[in-house]
Amino acid sequence: MHRFYLPPSECRASSISLAGREAHHALHVLRIRNGEAITVLDGEGHVLLCEVASLQRDHLRLNVLERESAPPLPSHITLAQAIPKGKLFEAIIQKATELGVFRIVPLLTERVVGKLAPEEASHKVEKWRQVAIEAIKQCGSSWLPKIETPLTVEKFLPLQTEVDLALVGSLEPKSQHPRLFFKEFAQAHGKKPTTVSVGIGPEGDFTSAELSTLESAGAKPITLGPLVLRTETAALYCLSFINYELQSPTT
Repeated sequence: MHRFYLPPSECRASSISLAGREAHHALHVLRIRNGEAITVLDGEGHVLLCEVASLQRDHLRLNVLERESAPPLPSHITLAQAIPKGKLFEAIIQKATELGVFRIVPLLTERVVGKLAPEEASHKVEKWRQVAIEAIKQCGSSWLPKIETPLTVEKFLPLQTEVDLALVGSLEPKSQHPRLFFKEFAQAHGKKPTTVSVGIGPEGDFTSAELSTLESAGAKPITLGPLVLRTETAALYCLSFINYELQSPTT
């Protein structure tokens, strides 16, 4: 069944409408027909099973047949990602959404290749949010990740201190295997963390000053293995092992 997205404020009535980008995709790409069943996601845990009631040139009317609610994500993962050059960040957002990330924080670090002017930020965030919307439609997630306005490392710190366990990928020799920190947390608290953040630096890693800033605010430096990973590979690696640790049965 085809999936579409509407903001929560547009999903409350028993009859709803698809317009704009979503309508164009339905009408001119998927060739949706009258009476066809489709699914609408609101990004806040609700799934609407709908039937197409009418087709117009630029919008569709839908009758809501059933509403389902998905429970909140059991664990909240924040990815703080240095913005890479080109369109790599869009690919990172797509894959992070598929891996169930709760929040994505674009980081403006000293070694970021592509600098972002303040006036570009809101446009970029909306574009990145659309990438996440397309990703939840593809994978069927009921929850749309939050995408923050790009922040410097210093301005990210208040978000980092809110989580149970903060990690940061590092090429420094003192970095430890991430499982060590999950075990330490479990031993200290008798449970797994429910909120985790991970910081991923740009090509060439965070600077020593940036790492020191993150660590002074509680982030644990972790190694990603003996090979030097590209920033987009590092992000997926980290999200994968964090999901593994959080979702594995407690023994």
